[in-house]
Amino acid sequence: MPHDPVDLRSDTVTKPGPEMRKAIAEAVVGDDVFRDDPTVIELERLAAEMTGYEAGLFVPSGSMGNEIAIMAHTRRGDEAIVEARSHIYLYEAGGPAVLSGVQLATLKGNRGALAAGQVEEAIRWDDIHEPITRLVCLENTHNHAGGVVYPIDTMREIRDLARARGLKVHMDGARIFNAAIASGIAAKEYCSLCDSTMFCLSKGLGAPIGSMLVGNRDFIKQAHRCRKLLGGGMRQVGIVAAAGVYALENNVQRLADDNARARRLAESLAAVADLAVDLETVQTNIVVIDVGGSGFTVDEAILRLEKEGVLVLPFGGTTIRAVTHLDIDDADIDRTIEAFNKVLAGPS
Repeated sequence: MPHDPVDLRSDTVTKPGPEMRKAIAEAVVGDDVFRDDPTVIELERLAAEMTGYEAGLFVPSGSMGNEIAIMAHTRRGDEAIVEARSHIYLYEAGGPAVLSGVQLATLKGNRGALAAGQVEEAIRWDDIHEPITRLVCLENTHNHAGGVVYPIDTMREIRDLARARGLKVHMDGARIFNAAIASGIAAKEYCSLCDSTMFCLSKGLGAPIGSMLVGNRDFIKQAHRCRKLLGGGMRQVGIVAAAGVYALENNVQRLADDNARARRLAESLAAVADLAVDLETVQTNIVVIDVGGSGFTVDEAILRLEKEGVLVLPFGGTTIRAVTHLDIDDADIDRTIEAFNKVLAGPS
């Protein structure tokens, strides 16, 4: 009997298990636009509590959460400082410019992390000819750097600089709990260094839909207005929020399994002569594999792996990305290692 594919394209491909489906089916709901859906209220309370903020807002997606944060923290014509390979810059369809009228200043970080000195140099002078620097956006973990955890001392330096210069700091923490589990530093501590944070429920935490935006009460009040403007108001959405509550209560600590499996996969693939993996970047649940030495193009490599029942994504240049998640077990990692060795150890 053929196996289902080992789907390593992203941790967004997870499916709700029986207990999460039970929570969804039994959810008590109301009209969230009127702010009377009790399950959404519980999810927002729990998200704020776990991250150390005053309040939370349930949003349909991480991209919407980031764009709401930018909109709430800035005014049209302002500038936000971001890392050059950040999700906000690369993968949100030009949202800051289109939705908020905000210009992005992109800086190349060290494995996705900006240094405080870089940020300081990029802050605009008070000049009527220039946009006003209003916001710094950090990404933790950094997707395009390979799931690297942002050094907390660097975050602290950026926070101190931002406060001194009157700037806000927003964290795209889509995988912040992966960072917390990998580093041993609580999510609350990372979040304490930022004015707002977005994190995804629909990645490693395993919910089918949704992300959280968290911050102080005044910020969330403004963010709620921005969500309405963007069409993100939802009605009896407690049936979805229930999955988020279940995820936060049950699926945080198990992220250690995803991180460990990613590490095992990375170390095994790094030992294949024709493949290259930077093991220093494999800190959480993302593995970036350079297949250039195999003699195959990225498209050829992906197709050959797919024929062996392993799904991965192109990741730029000669690299592909594999992401572990709650639907991947040790046997799936074994199958993946076998497939890579079979089809990418040089052209046959």
